[in-house]
Amino acid sequence: MYFTRRELIRNGSLFCLATMLGCTKNLNVPGKISEKEFEIFPALYVPNSIYFSDQKPVVSIVKINEKWSDAKGIEYAVTKAIDLIGGLDQVTKGKERILLKPNLVSFSPSDTTKPTVVEALAVLMKKAGKNVCIGEASAASWRNIKILIKGNVCSAKDHETLLAIQDDVFDKLGYLGVSRKIDVPLINLHVGKMAKLAIPDNFVFKEIYIHEALYNTDMICSVPMMKTHGLAGVTLALKNVGIGTYPGLIYGSVRSAVHRKANEFEPTGTASAIVDMVKANKIGLNVIDATMAMQGQGPSVSQGGKLIKMNLIIAGTNPLATDLVAAHAMGFEPDEIDTFKWAHKAGMRPDEIDDIQIVGEKLSDVRRPFEKPQIVPYGWLKDWYGPPC
Repeated sequence: MYFTRRELIRNGSLFCLATMLGCTKNLNVPGKISEKEFEIFPALYVPNSIYFSDQKPVVSIVKINEKWSDAKGIEYAVTKAIDLIGGLDQVTKGKERILLKPNLVSFSPSDTTKPTVVEALAVLMKKAGKNVCIGEASAASWRNIKILIKGNVCSAKDHETLLAIQDDVFDKLGYLGVSRKIDVPLINLHVGKMAKLAIPDNFVFKEIYIHEALYNTDMICSVPMMKTHGLAGVTLALKNVGIGTYPGLIYGSVRSAVHRKANEFEPTGTASAIVDMVKANKIGLNVIDATMAMQGQGPSVSQGGKLIKMNLIIAGTNPLATDLVAAHAMGFEPDEIDTFKWAHKAGMRPDEIDDIQIVGEKLSDVRRPFEKPQIVPYGWLKDWYGPPC
């Protein structure tokens, strides 16, 4: 039995799994994957130098002009934010294939990256002659919301359901329209050919699987919505890629196996796994959609999150630096965010705000202390949500 979209939004408890990404005891951990079940190819891991560079990173903060239309204001702010960190030619130098990764955990427009921001980025990239695509691996649509199961949301691993979930999300959030309008392909990162990378110094997954589009692209641009999160504190550029690119064919659409395995290493069941997956990917640009942000018990309004107008675009090439600035703008200190702690354990830089060159608006002028979420240990959720579909 499936819920309609209206019923799903009305009943916030059913939406909890899709947003918190809980788990269940019954899912197999990824380490027990039978490679005969998937089209998998071994791939070479090359560390992304941006993550570990001693060079002082630059992060820009740009206000959106409210006197302009939404589209014009966002287009200008995105362009200016990238210009302030060196310009698109410099940021994408030697990079021809660009994958834009928005944060589309579900089909709720209040909880996800605005398509206007992604469209502005895609148009800029295309004008610069780049080969652009938009890739995502959403957690849930009404395809895997079921009233008769424990927790009401199941974690899909079958090809047909994963296709349908992503089609639903792209369509309902307007990304299908953007794709047709500007001729940019949409890629379902849940299904297809998968690259298997061996990363010996990873925390949780010494072998990790990513979609071939992520492996073959020259650069990933992480485009998250600025939000609070009940497991991670904040969900920004790192978490957008670090959880949002675990492919459903292997890990399940709700990444239950990911959280369960990571929970063996740390209470959040999230931070260590984020860092592992970020290391497997080629993030070279981060553009945070802080037009309408979320505070409180995010990352969804149905779960208790509250929308807050920030009217900002924040951009940088280094995802940790960009997140440190964004989190500070939200009123968080670095030691409040477990993801930052685990990134530093992995040797990722920078260490603190003072190690970042901030351009555009002054951070002190845009800082607005958010209502912070109550951080929930992952162990509280693991027995309640996400049985296999």
